[in-house]
Amino acid sequence: MSDNSKTSWPEVEGLPGEVAKQKILLDRPDLQVDVLPVDSIVTTDFDIKRVRVFVNKKGNVAKVPKVG
Repeated sequence: MSDNSKTSWPEVEGLPGEVAKQKILLDRPDLQVDVLPVDSIVTTDFDIKRVRVFVNKKGNVAKVPKVG
């Protein structure tokens, strides 16, 4: 069941990045989900169709992913 109003995924914090990506896409298949190392340099623009999933050195989600 997709919920197009969902904008953050606190429930995936600590999960492997690719698992988190799949859970986010189940909720919001309309989004682009990028899995990136936590120390990545990224643009500061806000994009309502993008979620960045930041992972630590072990590949687990380091902070709550959200739209933007």
